[in-house]
Amino acid sequence: MVSDRESLTHIEHNVSGLLSSPRVITLLGSILVALSAGTNYVFSAYAPQLGARLHISHTQLNVVGLAANFGIYVSGPIWGRIVDSRGPRIPLTTAFVCFLVGYAGMKRMYDEGTDSGTSISPAHFALLVICSLLTGLGANAGLASAVNSTAKSFPEWARATTVSLVFSGLGLSAFLYSTVTNILFPGDTSAFLLLLALTTSVSALVALLAVRPVPLPPTRLDLRNDDHGGHEHIPRARITPFIAVPDIDTVSVAEGDSRTPLLGVRPEYRSSSASEMEDTRSRSKPDNSPDIHGSMLWSTPDFYLVCTIMSLLSGTGIMCSISLALFAESNPNYDEVEASKWQAAQVSTLSVGNFAGRLLIGLISDLMRNQFHLPRACCLCIVSSLFVVSQALAIEISSVSMLWVATALLGVAYGGLFGALPTIVIDWFGLAHLSENWGYVTLAPLIGGNVFSIMLGRDLDAHTPREVTNLFPGVKPAALERQCLMGRECYVSSLRITLMVCMVALALSTWAIIRDGRRQPEGGR
Repeated sequence: MVSDRESLTHIEHNVSGLLSSPRVITLLGSILVALSAGTNYVFSAYAPQLGARLHISHTQLNVVGLAANFGIYVSGPIWGRIVDSRGPRIPLTTAFVCFLVGYAGMKRMYDEGTDSGTSISPAHFALLVICSLLTGLGANAGLASAVNSTAKSFPEWARATTVSLVFSGLGLSAFLYSTVTNILFPGDTSAFLLLLALTTSVSALVALLAVRPVPLPPTRLDLRNDDHGGHEHIPRARITPFIAVPDIDTVSVAEGDSRTPLLGVRPEYRSSSASEMEDTRSRSKPDNSPDIHGSMLWSTPDFYLVCTIMSLLSGTGIMCSISLALFAESNPNYDEVEASKWQAAQVSTLSVGNFAGRLLIGLISDLMRNQFHLPRACCLCIVSSLFVVSQALAIEISSVSMLWVATALLGVAYGGLFGALPTIVIDWFGLAHLSENWGYVTLAPLIGGNVFSIMLGRDLDAHTPREVTNLFPGVKPAALERQCLMGRECYVSSLRITLMVCMVALALSTWAIIRDGRRQPEGGR
């Protein structure tokens, strides 16, 4: 065996290898492209001005915002498969094109505007939706490349931390862009859209040059005894579940396999046929973890339970994240410059909460599992409770100056939801097909997001006055057109519905804890 001095030397070598220049460059490039991928969260910072400039209704404006989310969620399984098989180059190139065309197209339509009092034509509205869709496609292409490359570039003991840093960049994006815009271009929507077009596309271009999977260095666990009593490295490219050598003390799995090395295993010799190797692999899982995917996944009740919780909670989060700026500007004492500042403040608050939620929920999940031996599904109850409280506060708050409290809680809850569910998907359905299974789960927000956002758009349209000059004398009609200025009455009925929906999600989360608790003895955990 390896001496203590050799082990210490090897640990130091691993740490230095972990902080090597190629690995650090890949991590920084991944965080950079994740910041660009999160720009869809900043939609509400320019949505009201875009709607007023193009004379479109709140319902149409929410459709534009939902197009970006549609591009993100629907393309998930597709980009995941491309990244797994072809690497990050193709998705990052596509992200560069999609970001540039999407945001530049929206900027041009905003600059051109429409004739006074007339809405844009159906063809131009369809083009606006396509531009928004492209930004969503680019966001997921960049994020899939960043997460995949980071996960493959760092060992298992550092993988969760590094991947969480990438996802946190996604949550921090809206705060960064809102802050920069509020300082450099206050009230200038055209400049904001130009900033988005340039920075997101340049970020994808930089990532194209910097982000790539960096092979892991060999470890001292990858050893075998030679005839002279020394040690020889086992090549990592050898893809066999077991090695038929009688004197083996350690067995190394393939680099692509996420399971930990098996120590002290002395398996019997078996035929190396593909079918027998697969049979051996499936029966040699160290933790008896499940491997549910494909048609089996779609016939599993737990899959529909996870998707229902995801749809209800993410739908609430999407509705509010798209429309927070509309909440901020629904003040009867409307001032365009002041409303723009409140919009940026709400988006920044949501982004910081999203960032914090993604980081904190991972720590809480591991603490519950490792220290208190509680199922990870307990995190769903925490997240659902935060959603309930955020909606209840939003209903009661009548002053825009206090809206940040509900916004912060919503951000933490929304970030926590997307931080907690991937590990639950691993626990329930296995790690081997995580990308495929998670891609299917992330289709659920399309249902809740579309239903709730369109519901809110209709609610706002129903409270938008037809004759603004009579209701609000002394304020320029152009600033009030297509806007509801009745305060909380503009959206409170929609929030009452989402409050009930979140309470249903809390009940389902409790049921998920019960099912997860029953599963633990069966899984040997």
